[in-house]
Amino acid sequence: MRTAVITVASSARREHFERQRRVLAEVAADIVRVEAWLDETAPAGIQDAESLTLHVPPGPVGLRVGEGRNRAAEAAVAAGAKLLVFLDVDCLPGPDLLPAYRSAAAAYPDALLAGPVTYLASVQRPESAADLPFLTRPHRARPALPLGVNRRATAAEYDLFWSLSFAVAPPTWERIGGFAPVYEGYGAEDTDLAWSARARGVEMRWVGGADAYHQWHPVSSPPWQHLDDILRNGAMFHERWGVWPMSGWLEAFAAAGAIERRGGGWARVHGRGRQPR
Repeated sequence: MRTAVITVASSARREHFERQRRVLAEVAADIVRVEAWLDETAPAGIQDAESLTLHVPPGPVGLRVGEGRNRAAEAAVAAGAKLLVFLDVDCLPGPDLLPAYRSAAAAYPDALLAGPVTYLASVQRPESAADLPFLTRPHRARPALPLGVNRRATAAEYDLFWSLSFAVAPPTWERIGGFAPVYEGYGAEDTDLAWSARARGVEMRWVGGADAYHQWHPVSSPPWQHLDDILRNGAMFHERWGVWPMSGWLEAFAAAGAIERRGGGWARVHGRGRQPR
């Protein structure tokens, strides 16, 4: 099954990108690599003979992550890919990620496929695919099944879809409609994709053994640096679906006094919005 591995990247994650490339070369020599760069100007020295490289510059208010994935998927299909594997630049593929996704896609070609994700600690900097199985500790928020086992997600579990690692056959991708290009910056585009899949009757399946490993980088919780993006994209999601996503983060921002409820939405409180000290 001709497989494309699709990555969207920015210069801020160049080290993660280079590590992902090295590990991918170890676990899969027979893939189409499609890489979409989201910076204002595409960084130098990132194209090689083994990849299809695209440049999708930011929109007026932020990086166009969803649109980058859409264009990369289009290029992958044009190159003859029969399976699209989306892997964020932060993520390393485990040795069984591609075989597990391929096996699941062969059995369930009409499904949206999602594998487990391990979040690596700051001291864990694997340089080889052989290091990864020893670090496996899937995030407990989502099902983590044994290799060779997968199951259908419940309707409520579509909210647990994370776009950092998933796979889909091109006809199913077309049926879902790809990512809504209205989102820019951080947040909501992956939940929107999952809800679009559910609304169109596309089943989601949890794929055991398709382990991805999220490389460490500094984060804050809630993500204060993305507050404006979360408010804007959350409002867009509400307009499309009638509910606000990312409720845990919104409530945390509200508890810190940075935002407040106004009518059916959320808005900044004047003079606030920085992480409390």
